[in-house]
Amino acid sequence: MVGILGSRLLHKTLMSTITAAGQGFHKEVEKPPMCRGDSQNDIQINTSNGFYCDYFSPNKAYKPKMWTEAWAGWSTEFGGPVPYRPAEDLAFSVAKFILKGGSYINYYMYHGGTNFGRTAGGPFIATSYDYDAPLDEYGLLRQPKWGHLKDLHRAIKLCEPALVSISPVLTPLGNHQEAHVFKSNGACAAFLANYNQHSFAKVPFENKHYNLPLWSISILPDCKNTVYNTTRCIAESVLLCSTITTDKETLRI
Repeated sequence: MVGILGSRLLHKTLMSTITAAGQGFHKEVEKPPMCRGDSQNDIQINTSNGFYCDYFSPNKAYKPKMWTEAWAGWSTEFGGPVPYRPAEDLAFSVAKFILKGGSYINYYMYHGGTNFGRTAGGPFIATSYDYDAPLDEYGLLRQPKWGHLKDLHRAIKLCEPALVSISPVLTPLGNHQEAHVFKSNGACAAFLANYNQHSFAKVPFENKHYNLPLWSISILPDCKNTVYNTTRCIAESVLLCSTITTDKETLRI
């Protein structure tokens, strides 16, 4: 599934970059307009693949920050364990990419599949290419991952007016806590992040206090009300969600 979440860079530069790329195809047909890696060619948009890509920056400031493969899981090898990536961790990585100015995300895989016959790629890759995807090998919903991502996408969509208007402003809230605020022309959206992997945090923001579970990000589309947290599962799959116990409280996620 492709999600174009948009930033002002996408709106101002993506189409002109692709147009320039198209004009140059007659000379450089072997160079696509988008590639993974660090291409210095102006008609190419370098992108990133991985489990986390918030650290990635395009090689030119006018190019959009694009994540072409957000890995929902991993391929299965014959004789090996079945890979598993928690829904909470995938949601955290996506939210962190957005708060760092990310413009585009493509899940790999969003729908699992099957490699029939000898079509499986790589050594020892199993026939099943389920990939722990939100939609499994047979097209069935994998909960809680599918529902948790659905809620994440809804929350990000609510932030759209602010996200596409301006770059975020970073404000430290503690030793391992940050606020990334998008504010322009009356639109305001905030991402409150707790990078502490061992305990929850209570942080001040805009004259209020917010409880942040460990290793989580809260999304506030109006800079006031939390509509989503990456570890709090409130989707249809709530009964399948796990429980994190900290030194101060037990959190249902």
